[in-house]
Amino acid sequence: MIIVGVDGSVAARAAVEWAAGDAARRHVPLQIVHVTDTSWYLVGKRPDAVLPDSVHKEGRRVLREAEALVRERQPSAEITTREMEGTPAEVLRELAGDATELVVGSRGLGGLSGALLGSVSAHVAGHVRCPVVVVRAEHRPVHGEVVVGLDDSPECEPALAYAFEQAQLRGATLRAVLAWQLPVHAYAPEAPYDLDEVRATQHQAIRDRVKAAGHDHPQVTVVEDAPCAHPADALITAAEQADLLVVGSHGRGAVGAALLGSVSRGVLHHARCPVAVVRA
Repeated sequence: MIIVGVDGSVAARAAVEWAAGDAARRHVPLQIVHVTDTSWYLVGKRPDAVLPDSVHKEGRRVLREAEALVRERQPSAEITTREMEGTPAEVLRELAGDATELVVGSRGLGGLSGALLGSVSAHVAGHVRCPVVVVRAEHRPVHGEVVVGLDDSPECEPALAYAFEQAQLRGATLRAVLAWQLPVHAYAPEAPYDLDEVRATQHQAIRDRVKAAGHDHPQVTVVEDAPCAHPADALITAAEQADLLVVGSHGRGAVGAALLGSVSRGVLHHARCPVAVVRA
């Protein structure tokens, strides 16, 4: 089951469309969830305080609109809706325990409040077992390419497997990016450094990872990309012509040392296409 969080915003609408399309490709049910954020209402009130009915009516309206959108885009979709109360990030994180995928918008209002890396994205991406897809409120043409960020650790393997799956489902090309930067000593005149050798080594690293992960997806065309650049910059550039950018949540080396570190934050803030964060 794919879960998508909604709040009535333009970004949430984009997330619903993305989730509906992916549910159709995977042939899995879609659950639309609206979480009424009770943290603001219960401040200074008794723990047993009840939300006004108008708040619940708004939540039901948001769910009806989201369901109607899915019915329009994917008439045969199996849909359920769910209205809940609590802190949105915590509720979605709990619900995602048994989900195939969790999808959220990048510029939510109300229940999915705040900026892209606000309470929901920062506390859900990488903290649940399933992939988390963050969708921006921007209409983009289909490019037919999925980009995945690789690094020098085994922690990137789940992200690569997910990227292969997405590329196959979409009939898209998979662009595997392993960005690299020269060590500081390489810039010293007395320390010779063979750039061609470095590039060859990086391409071989990509080939080894892709070969190991691609056995079940032989029909997916893979493009190797090993630019000499900061990893976040390389992935953001590659994502300009992509339908999806996939990154690992706990990679080391090129994809960063920690969840939402410099690379993850960079791509989530600046990549214009949807970004999938896959936990190692």
